[in-house]
Amino acid sequence: MTQKKTSDHHLASAPADPYAEREAEKYEKPVPSREFLLQLLERQPEPVSWEKVADLLDIRDADRREGVRRRLIAMSRDGQIASNRSGDFGVLDKMSLIRGRVIGHRDGFGFVAPRDGGDDLYLSHRQMRKVFDGDEVLVRETPGGFRGKREAAVVRVIKHNTQQLAGRLYRENGICFVRPDNPRINLDVMVAEEHTAGAGHGQYVVVKIVTQPGRDKVPQGEVIEVLGDHLAPGMEIDVAIRNYDIPHVWPAAVLSEVEAIPDEVVEGDKSGRVDLRQLPLVTIDGEDARDFDDAVYCEALPDGGWKLLVAIADVSHYVRPGTPLDEEAHNRGNSVYFPDFVVPMLPEKLSNGLCSLNPEVDRLCMVCEMHIDRDGEIRDYRFFEGVMRSHARLTYTQVGQIIAERGLRGSGLRKQFAALTPHLDNLHDLYKALRSARDRRGAIDFETTETRIIFDANRKIERIVPVVRNDAHKLIEECMLAANVCAARLMELAEVPALYRVHDAPKEEKLSNLREYLGELGLRLPGGAEPQPMDFQLLLEQVAGRADAHIIQMMLLRSMNQAVYQPENRGHFGLDYPAYAHFTSPIRRYPDLLLHRALRWLIRNGDANERAVAKKVYSVPGAKVIPREKILPYDMPAMVLLGEHCSMTERRADDATRDVVSWLKCEYLQDRVGEVYTGVISAVTGFGLFVELADLYVEGLVHVTALPKDYYRFEQAHQRLVGERSGRRYHLGDSVRVQVARVDLDERKVDFTLEELMPREQVKVSARAMEMALEHQRERDRRGKSSAAKKSGPGSRGTASPWAGRAELPPAAAPIRKRKVGTTEAVPVETRLTENAAGSEEEIPAKKRRRPKRTPPRKGGKRPAVAARKAAQRAAKANGKTIKAKKKKKSSIKRKKKK
Repeated sequence: MTQKKTSDHHLASAPADPYAEREAEKYEKPVPSREFLLQLLERQPEPVSWEKVADLLDIRDADRREGVRRRLIAMSRDGQIASNRSGDFGVLDKMSLIRGRVIGHRDGFGFVAPRDGGDDLYLSHRQMRKVFDGDEVLVRETPGGFRGKREAAVVRVIKHNTQQLAGRLYRENGICFVRPDNPRINLDVMVAEEHTAGAGHGQYVVVKIVTQPGRDKVPQGEVIEVLGDHLAPGMEIDVAIRNYDIPHVWPAAVLSEVEAIPDEVVEGDKSGRVDLRQLPLVTIDGEDARDFDDAVYCEALPDGGWKLLVAIADVSHYVRPGTPLDEEAHNRGNSVYFPDFVVPMLPEKLSNGLCSLNPEVDRLCMVCEMHIDRDGEIRDYRFFEGVMRSHARLTYTQVGQIIAERGLRGSGLRKQFAALTPHLDNLHDLYKALRSARDRRGAIDFETTETRIIFDANRKIERIVPVVRNDAHKLIEECMLAANVCAARLMELAEVPALYRVHDAPKEEKLSNLREYLGELGLRLPGGAEPQPMDFQLLLEQVAGRADAHIIQMMLLRSMNQAVYQPENRGHFGLDYPAYAHFTSPIRRYPDLLLHRALRWLIRNGDANERAVAKKVYSVPGAKVIPREKILPYDMPAMVLLGEHCSMTERRADDATRDVVSWLKCEYLQDRVGEVYTGVISAVTGFGLFVELADLYVEGLVHVTALPKDYYRFEQAHQRLVGERSGRRYHLGDSVRVQVARVDLDERKVDFTLEELMPREQVKVSARAMEMALEHQRERDRRGKSSAAKKSGPGSRGTASPWAGRAELPPAAAPIRKRKVGTTEAVPVETRLTENAAGSEEEIPAKKRRRPKRTPPRKGGKRPAVAARKAAQRAAKANGKTIKAKKKKKSSIKRKKKK
């Protein structure tokens, strides 16, 4: 009765179908229009059946009721409404649907990453035929699953994000189609012969999507650009630019705006700035660098500290908000650095000209002046606008050699740059103090090995070499870190909307997986449930020098979250900074340009700033005030969107660069099939081992079928494959020798066959690790005593000691475990610190723990207890039938006695 009253209420309040006349013209027995049905379903509190809809509309005729059913099904198919497992219909907002982004897999299936967070949902091969990778969809959870993930079905595509793609055009049996180069897209795009633009079979093309994939539709397109032959020089970059939709053509409006910019700094632009042209500022970059956006100068102070000036090219003077140039810089987000090729964020006239701090020419700059004490701590800072003239364009190699030759008389480079060497020596002394402060702070220092690809005249890979970092690289890095920290502090102090570089602490699930892996290696990550950066750094120090140190470091990296740009400051976990931002590269990063605009507004705002802020900026008397709406027209919601966009463009650039490098390395190995290399197992899966070659840093797969014949069991917790019959084990981090068996350039896949498993090395604890453990223990004590006196900044993690009140052993005193070669048994190697007669601490081995005595094995056999147990098991198995027969015999005897 109650339900009927509710139905009558909905019926009474429902207006007449406004499109009834239109439907009557189409059908002899018209049904309600789609618009009217949608309005009706929106008023229902929950999904309803088609019968209920017909009842609500008081439709009794059987043919018209069938028409309602078919129309609702059609509306559901077209994504206007949705149906649940019971066959009821409703509007999307009331159907418990999940909105997310499609992530394709090279094997044809895919996943949906929910927009509101949570675990990904699995999409079957059939569901993936309706969408492209990157599409925004509404999905409904369905029964089933895949490897522990929930399964879903696509209900509606909200937005198709693939409008064009790059791939190879093929002609087979009179049919033309483009096979996308993107491995996450497994659908061929059909192309009519008249729309192939004359492309040949097997050539790379760019195809515009005319018809998107759907339930009963295959994607169709038209060729809009022919890139060229498969192995043409530079093809890998052309394809990646199109695959990842990287803007690479300057719009006409941008070219017109750049044309109007003068080639040199005009005199009028130099007014209102501090003149630094007599100061010996220098740039230090790589040999092949073309844009120089930072210069440094350092002088020693009487108190033992230093004054450091970091001058950054003033891009914000030329790139104004809202202009075509600014819009294109925003679209690009950052420069993309491919091997031997760059897609710049700014046109070359700015990036390599007016905004590049070339030697012996006047340039506008933004300056961060810092006073740093002898302990490497920043005591004061201020920002101002300047005009400078670089006194030299130095390279990392040159500065590294000048530093190494310090104290040598008449050395070549020190003599050549005699006027600059005192300042370079000051920079090196400052670097050592900053580095000591970083070590005390416990910031994580990942020593990743970067590679450089050397090309020949035909742009084919000649060799792959590691990039060696010297003190000059690290010196500039520390100076840039210091300037970035000061910029973030000022933004926080002034409470101006800005983008911070945020790096959150690792998630609990990733930490759990990491600890399982480390435990298998006999290692432990201290810090309890919330390890601090110092804990990770100490672990890195412990494994330094091990054969598998590179793999352990990679696993630590995988446990980390990805850093992002956002206006809410949450600190930087890896660097252990309460506040951090990017200030030093406005030529190639849009967030840095946004930060420069905020700084310039604060500088020109002058006395209008709060007193605390006014102390941190300096404006030349008479400098014009810049209205905020002209230089900083952003509120907090706008900054949120800018942060998301810049984070996306950064990931896009990383993915595109990684794809190009993979292509080039596969191409390099194509001519080396059959050669044998040494490598390290970099990942273990149920279907095989991924091996990274030691010198080339190329990763390939040793499939389980290429391993010695056996049935292999994948133990995820231990990250290893174990042979059931042989007991042979393949661990993550094991050294191996492999032969290149096959290279598939289209799939970016390299297959290896296993030649040899190298013996596992004994674990050694370096003296450096113990030294760092003691240093970190002293730092913990210092932090614990001074934590009450320090205050945390707003939104920061705080500066209180992470070690305060911790009951566990400090890392230096914790037992370190090592594995015996060829076994899984971990043997504790314990050390303890004691004070010697001289009053200093020394390390002595702890007494060996007594173990219970075990019965020695028989000569040529097993231990008696083990042998007896095995024999009993075999006897029980063999005599099972005899025992049953005896029981039956006893029961029959008992029955006879009773009778």
